[in-house]
Order: sequence, then structure tokens, then C-alpha cells
Amino acid sequence: MRLTTKGRFAVTAMIDLGLRQSSGPVTLAAISQRQQISLSYLEQLFGKLRRHCLVESTRGPGGGYTLAKSPQDITVAEIITSVDEPLDATQCGGKENCLGEGARCMTHDLWASLNTKMVEFLDSVSLQKLVDDQLAKGFEVESKPTLKRAISTLSPLKPMRVNAPNSVFALGASYAKA
Repeated sequence: MRLTTKGRFAVTAMIDLGLRQSSGPVTLAAISQRQQISLSYLEQLFGKLRRHCLVESTRGPGGGYTLAKSPQDITVAEIITSVDEPLDATQCGGKENCLGEGARCMTHDLWASLNTKMVEFLDSVSLQKLVDDQLAKGFEVESKPTLKRAISTLSPLKPMRVNAPNSVFALGASYAKA
């Protein structure tokens, strides 16, 4: 089984989204900051999640992502397979040619059985359960986004008045007068 960071990050980001979506669309920048996941990586993952109808995007100010379905209707297996993460422990990818030319290895049935159990388990775990587990552990959802914005402590600069020609023609005219 190859459950890489792609699948782990997708599930983590979806839990984050599930925890906060009641207050409106959640930005990927906020998820990136909270979960320490690269923003460009999240953009790739959420593009795939959107194509598989697990999330919806809202553009513009106040935009972001929301769940496309109820969290109890989204399973961990759906999330992982949506981001192209294979759930396969066999060496041959389930093609039964582990040893080449259609020959199966001696442990093929063992790994195929593990695949079945793994998919059954991940299909039985809903996003809502993972969100509820976080809340039961005492996780508190902040009321406002935690994006850090640069706030200057300097006083605003007054515009400078420049007494210079504003075009090439005005510049030439100023030299002609001199």
C-alpha cells in the first residue's frame, strides 16, 4: 500500500475545511497556514477534489472552498481516490501479473484481501466522524480567519509635489524658455 503525503494532506485539508465551513468559504491560504501545507500543493489537491465533486469553489472577495456534499456523505476512501492515490497493496496493481506474463506471486491473494479490507475500512469512515473526533478532543474553531496581514506602524506618507514637466513636449518647452 502506498499512502503518500498526497492522500494524507487531502484528508487533513478536508478535515480543516469541515471544521470551518459553517462560517462560509474557507481559503486555501488559511488552510495552508494552519496545516503547514504548501499553498501550491493544496491548489493541486483541491482542483482534483473539485473535479470529483467533493468541494465547491467561490471566487472573489470572501471566496474560498466549501464542501459540495454533507460531511457524513464524504468518506476517507473518496477523498484519497479523488486525489489519484491508489489504494493497492499488491505488487502488480491488481493485474495478477506479479511475476510477469500473467503469473501471480504466492502472496497475491493476501495483498488483494488486504486491499479489500482497507477500502472497506476507509469507506466506513466519514469526514463527519473525523470532524467530530477533533471536536471531541477539545479542538476549538476560531471565529475569525487567522491569516496574518502586514500592518504598518509607520504614518502614511504625504504625497510629494514635484515641479517637473510631465511629458517630453513639456520638457522640450522648458528648455526652449531657458
